Amino acid sequence: MSDFLTGVAFFLIIEGLVYALAPRLLVRMAKLLPDIPEGQLRLSGLVAIAFGVALVWLLRG
Repeated sequence: MSDFLTGVAFFLIIEGLVYALAPRLLVRMAKLLPDIPEGQLRLSGLVAIAFGVALVWLLRG
């Protein structure tokens, strides 16, 4: 459980950095989202999940 909470904490830190350091970039990216096909968004999410799982597996393995 400690590892999970550490992961959530790192996520919040990175998310907060984006809002604090590049809010205009974040707003521009959010405006582009409706124009991106749902399939492409889904594939990007699945690739990110696979990359994250592989990275954790390599670091913990």
